[in-house]
Amino acid sequence: MFRIRFHGRGGQGMKTASRILGTAFFNEGFEVQDAPRYGAERRGAPIFAYVRADRAPIFERGVIRNPDLVLVADETLVPIPVAGVLDGLDAHAVLVIAGTTDEAEWRRRINIAGRLIVVPLPEGEDVFERRHVGVRLAAFAARLTGAVSFAAVEKAVRDELAELGPAAVADNIVHALAGWELAAQAAGQAKERAAAPVGAASSPDWVELTAEGTEHSAPVVHGEATSLEVRTGLWRVFRPVIDLDHCTKCGICMAYCPDGVIGADRDGWPVIDYEHCKGCMVCVVQCPTHTIAAVTETSARAQEAEKAKT
Repeated sequence: MFRIRFHGRGGQGMKTASRILGTAFFNEGFEVQDAPRYGAERRGAPIFAYVRADRAPIFERGVIRNPDLVLVADETLVPIPVAGVLDGLDAHAVLVIAGTTDEAEWRRRINIAGRLIVVPLPEGEDVFERRHVGVRLAAFAARLTGAVSFAAVEKAVRDELAELGPAAVADNIVHALAGWELAAQAAGQAKERAAAPVGAASSPDWVELTAEGTEHSAPVVHGEATSLEVRTGLWRVFRPVIDLDHCTKCGICMAYCPDGVIGADRDGWPVIDYEHCKGCMVCVVQCPTHTIAAVTETSARAQEAEKAKT
């Protein structure tokens, strides 16, 4: 059975990558599981998706603990423990990282026994948006397994992205082919791991906790506004930008913001706290006058730099 994990940030297409790879396996006659793992409203935050593929029925469930292949769309996730990129990697596993840091440097930073491959990003692609990294990694993974043809990958892209229209499908097939060609020298290096026998799973490690008195276990807040120090705006890939010339002060963006980071100034105009805005874009969707736009962080920072000069 092939056990494969995709790691990235919300909005980088990891769910789509797992669907494309899963469908490509299915096109080759495999039994398949593919699923993402993330919470609600998570653009820019670490997520992962996984694929299982086998010629026989699959009875395993849940996340993949011991992967054969791990593909990382955003190299900044590797050193973040909560992202779980390195979880379960052993000498059998292959780790693929999309980014600009070379293999020698990654070998110096992380101590893994398995194969490590660095995939370059498309030249000129926005490092925050990364629109095509998912489809590239899906095709790269397919070739690494040695069990999926490019014809199966192309059909999967057409099937999974059909709703985006012919132009988008054609563009993604070009990027899938680029990922496929990048994997030429590593084709077949990701090997299947034998299915674990029934009953081989280890029991959970239980921690015995004795009951405490309410004076110890009841929640206590020693200071107010401590969450202000958690700069959740660092997760953001896109930021919402309000065009005040067309804003009607209806307040809907404030009501729908899941984190309450949109407030009003003394005159009633909406103001966004960018230090804590995660870039979920709920306000963009809910704005009845379409006066809020989603702008990439790269563009927004460039505009801020230009304003600072003047």
